[in-house]
Amino acid sequence: MEQHREEVDMIRELDNDFVKDLAEFFKVFGDATRIRILRLLMDQEQNVGELADALDMTQSAVSHQLRVLRQNCLVRYRNCLLYTSPS
Repeated sequence: MEQHREEVDMIRELDNDFVKDLAEFFKVFGDATRIRILRLLMDQEQNVGELADALDMTQSAVSHQLRVLRQNCLVRYRNCLLYTSPS
């Protein structure tokens, strides 16, 4: 009986982990901007400025979305470049 209870607890824990992973997946893909960014990056590499122009967004807003995508291993960056706006 005790072994059965432990197995049930283990299955529930696995189910909880799956549900959490699934919720995170939908959270990431539930944002239209992130999907648009991924679509643009499917065609070619782009920097933040190019993405911001294509999406009619600020570079800061695009960077925020890219950070979420990067944290979920959906995009990666190759160079550490600074983008500045003309003064």
